[in-house]
Amino acid sequence: MKTMKLLINRDQGPGTRDQGCCTINEIASGLSPGSPNTSPRSPIPGPRSLFLLFSLFSFLFSFASCERIREFRERNNDPGEESERQVTVFAVNTTTAVQGQIQDYIALAGDIVAGSTVDVLPETAGRVAAIYVSVGQRVSRGQNIAAIDPSRPGMDFLLSYATAPISGTIAAVPGQVGMMVSQAVPLARISGGGGLEIKLAVAERFISKMAMNLPCVVTLDAWPGETFLGRITELSPTIDLASRTMEVRLNVSDPRSRLKPGMFAKVRIITEEKDNIVKIPASALVSRFGEQYVYMVETDPENPEFLVARKRTVVPGILIDAVLEIQDGLTADEEIVVRGQTLLEDGVRVNVIEKLAPLSP
Repeated sequence: MKTMKLLINRDQGPGTRDQGCCTINEIASGLSPGSPNTSPRSPIPGPRSLFLLFSLFSFLFSFASCERIREFRERNNDPGEESERQVTVFAVNTTTAVQGQIQDYIALAGDIVAGSTVDVLPETAGRVAAIYVSVGQRVSRGQNIAAIDPSRPGMDFLLSYATAPISGTIAAVPGQVGMMVSQAVPLARISGGGGLEIKLAVAERFISKMAMNLPCVVTLDAWPGETFLGRITELSPTIDLASRTMEVRLNVSDPRSRLKPGMFAKVRIITEEKDNIVKIPASALVSRFGEQYVYMVETDPENPEFLVARKRTVVPGILIDAVLEIQDGLTADEEIVVRGQTLLEDGVRVNVIEKLAPLSP
């Protein structure tokens, strides 16, 4: 093993400085540089010797480590710190913009009533002698509905017949045989052939949107999954002072006679309809600092194997049931981010986890 020597300045007096050398063994044994090895010394090294040893070994260790790192990078062609920098990839879900139709509507609820209902009243007061009809029976105008006996004690009179004023279906028969009636008591109620209507109460703030012949979509709990079409046929000229609502009536198409008077109906009155517009899920829109935009998914021009997000400013339109109209800035069939867009920035790399089905046209 070779002995390493260190150059140490020895002070030989004022104004003079001599340069000497010593070995590592001399430093470890506590000998001063150049002194003979026969002098008795303490086996414990001094503080100065320990400091020199520590400094020497630290320098040797650092130099060897640097050489090994350099050799490893040269051997593996490692570019250095640039390769250690990792690129963040954001997981997102996407869908495509759709060109189609969007409808604005007002949701209301009301009762189904007969289009025209007429009460059958007797012409004279007396006792009901007979009733000739039942609920659901079809009758014609002038047909006998009930017979009234106007006789009094000691006086006999001929029977008086109450007839149907219109043709239609018997909706109710409140009269009963043997009861006393007057000219104001209805014996039966006839539903005319004008079809069924839905009576609605429209709040005052929606009155400006009401108009004749507006289309309506009707659903009922009695027929889940079924829809019925109708149109507004009557608008009340006055407002109810108690409820601040306006009465609106609409006809409903029911060719299979599945609707019955008295049913509860849910109605959507279509107040605005747009065709051939671009629409997207409302969740795709990002609003920050007064700016509204979406993120597109495109191929990375620097590396076609990856995808990047591109910020696109848009002009939104009406919002209906989480469906948003885009008036400008987007075209149909472009891929947009619908989930995970809150953490994105323009140009970041993304990974499409799932591509959701587009909206229906």
